[in-house]
Formats: sequence, C-alpha cells, structure tokens
Amino acid sequence: MSEFKPIADGFSAAGQIDAADIVRAKEAGIVVVVNNRPDGEVPDQPAGDTIRKAADEAGLAYTAIPIGPNGFGLEDVEALASVLDTADGSVLGFCRTGTRSTLLWALAQAHKGRDLDEVAGEAAEAGYDVSPVRPAMEQLAARARS
Repeated sequence: MSEFKPIADGFSAAGQIDAADIVRAKEAGIVVVVNNRPDGEVPDQPAGDTIRKAADEAGLAYTAIPIGPNGFGLEDVEALASVLDTADGSVLGFCRTGTRSTLLWALAQAHKGRDLDEVAGEAAEAGYDVSPVRPAMEQLAARARS
C-alpha cells in the first residue's frame, strides 16, 4: 500500500500504487488518477493498464503522463495542468516514489503563474524538494506573466 501525501488542495502524490490502492483512493475522495510512471521501469511494477482497469471499475478517471529518463516536457506540464483544471475533485499522481508526480505538479503550478515559493513550500511540507526543477519553474512562471 502506498501512502497518499497531500501536496496542495486537490492534489496528492504517491509512490507506486496497485489495483487495491484504487479503492482507498476513491474512499479518500480522489476522482482522477494520474500515472507518471512508464510501464516496464522495473520487472515487478504493475502495468498501467491494470491500474486503469481498476480505476475504471471504481468510477475514477485515469490518465497516463509517463515521465521517463528524458525528463519533463512542456506537453507533460500542459497535460497535467489540463487534468488539474478540469478535474471535478481531487487528483492523485503516482510514480515510483511520488517525486516525479510532485515535480510535474510544481511545473504545472508555475505554468499557471502561481507563486514559486508557495509551490515549493507546499511540496516541502509533504517531504518533496522541487529545487531540481526550479529553473524550469522560473521559465514557466515568466511565460505565464508575459
């Protein structure tokens, strides 16, 4: 069982989840599950389709925005921003440890023009450090302001 760590109102991050975690997610008020982990990273990882099927059966929306070794792209940031903007409730992002999900969330917040120190503080309260993507956050925030 993976721990769901609240990052900000409407978004939580988790390490690898399995089909059984979907029931807990629904009970926790999650309405959208976002898979940020590419299939096949490790041999014993549950397949994305398994998680998708469990989400479908539980009545939760599911989307995959896999973040692999090439890192984050603008398309990934915009995809998560769109999910966050359109979700009718809380979103759960998951990857191996929750870090990629949190970093992608931080980039999406910067893309929306949120205060970067506030975003970094919210992530830090949940135990995540967004400094690896801070330069990209600053670029996205500058675009949002112009």
